[in-house]
Amino acid sequence: MTQIERDFAIDRPVSWPAIFAGAATAVAAGTFLTTLAAGFGLDVSRGALATRSSLAAFTPALGAWAIAAQVIASGLGGYLAGRLRHAWDLHLDEAHFRDTAHGLVTWAVATIAWVLLAALVLGPYADRLSGAAVATGAVDLTVPAQTDRMAHIAAQSAFFIAIGMLLSALVAAAAARLGGLRSETMLVRPR
Repeated sequence: MTQIERDFAIDRPVSWPAIFAGAATAVAAGTFLTTLAAGFGLDVSRGALATRSSLAAFTPALGAWAIAAQVIASGLGGYLAGRLRHAWDLHLDEAHFRDTAHGLVTWAVATIAWVLLAALVLGPYADRLSGAAVATGAVDLTVPAQTDRMAHIAAQSAFFIAIGMLLSALVAAAAARLGGLRSETMLVRPR
């Protein structure tokens, strides 16, 4: 690596193309895994947890699948971001920090993309989705026990989502470092 290349790499602490490629991969992998879950018979057809009826159908198995899908998709995206980033000729601690930061930013971009995608797809149907369970009689909000049950399921599903987000962020950061380490070993040329 020439001095100009070293200076240029140090001046670019963030490799945005690698981050966007990792985020796109994470969103695509998450979409695939959600579709796969539907193929296995899990009820993911009602827009995640956007409706009262989807909350009524929430099970721990669906929550566990949601966590696994988030972790796997984020791991793939983070690893790809680490492998695709440009070469750094830096102290090992700085390279470690930058790789893990790339994984975390990849996770954040993918999460924002998922939220925007869900809002675009489900937004036009929000009124119909929110009243579907009440209109069909599946949920009677005048019965306190059903209201309490729905609140409990909403809290439980939010807990699964939060755990999944935390684990997927950590996995994306660690996977990006693994990808960065692999990239560094691939860039070393035998003498």
